[in-house]
Amino acid sequence: MKINCANPQAQYLLYKSQIDETIAKVLSGGRYILGDEVALFEQEFAGYLGVKNVVGVGSGTEALHIALKACGIGPGDEVVTVSHTAVATVSAIELCGASAVFADIEAGFYTMDISRVEELISDKTKAIIPVHIYGQPVDLDPLVELAEKYDLHLIEDCAQAHGAEYNGKKVGTVGDIACFSFYPTKNLGAIGDGGAIATDDPELAEKCRHIREYGWVERYHSFTPGWNSRLDEIQAAILRVKLRYLDADNQSRINIAEKYIQAFQNHDLALPATRESCKHVFHLFVVGVKARNELLEYLNKNEIYPLIHYPLPIHLQKAYLDRVKGSTNLPETEKAANEILSLPIYPGLAVNEFDYVIEKMLHFFNEK
Repeated sequence: MKINCANPQAQYLLYKSQIDETIAKVLSGGRYILGDEVALFEQEFAGYLGVKNVVGVGSGTEALHIALKACGIGPGDEVVTVSHTAVATVSAIELCGASAVFADIEAGFYTMDISRVEELISDKTKAIIPVHIYGQPVDLDPLVELAEKYDLHLIEDCAQAHGAEYNGKKVGTVGDIACFSFYPTKNLGAIGDGGAIATDDPELAEKCRHIREYGWVERYHSFTPGWNSRLDEIQAAILRVKLRYLDADNQSRINIAEKYIQAFQNHDLALPATRESCKHVFHLFVVGVKARNELLEYLNKNEIYPLIHYPLPIHLQKAYLDRVKGSTNLPETEKAANEILSLPIYPGLAVNEFDYVIEKMLHFFNEK
């Protein structure tokens, strides 16, 4: 029995007939870029989130890149974010010519420590990017206050949090603009790359639409600098199918997480916390284990393959070492990187597979 941390094929198989049917429809229709499927997905995802505008783009990284450009972020500007995130968050900032500034994370939640943000704001700061990592919402209200106080853009990175909620609102609806990834393993995943930008601001939405396709307002006439970052019709059609089941799939993740928590609550590992008045959608089920490497080796020997999200914080990676502000004071970020482990969790995880993971985990801790 081989059990991976994620299994996008299992998610495809849950809705195989509908996905195959909609792909065939797109192929026979002959319109493959920015057609009806993209337009309908943008409308439906906007309705799901509760925002006025969604703009489909080529990836989650490009969603961030385009959102930053639409907000006017460029060379000489600074953006406060976290080092404990996918490198895409920082690469998007640097694609704009701006610089990242790192705030530490909260112990237990792994999200931005809001108490550490204000001290990092300077005259160069133009935006804050909180990352709703693992499906856990960031504490957004204090960030809204800071953004208003210093006239900053608040850009939500929702790449791992489709359907998560903060104080009764979907994440992606609190800041000025929000970015989503549809990488295949995400809670709402395509079968390829894809991303989207969400905002209530019609001017920002229009700028994003122009940037994603060469700055065109009309075909072959560029009215603003832009590039090619389009969500294609096949991926949009697949996402339309999966969007119908997103809440049910998220509930499957939550059910698995609750069973893990119940099974492991009396053992020597830090279990995921859920912020009060929030809905955690468990894109990943991340535990903290002091004997992390030993546990990982044991599970691998038993054909269970967890992952580490992320084994090396961005500020310690060769490409960013000693050149990002805030990098010298991130104790919780560095502690997390040494202890975290992401256990298998996804819709379609079979009961016998899930039971096997628990069995082997308990055996490891009982033998220690």
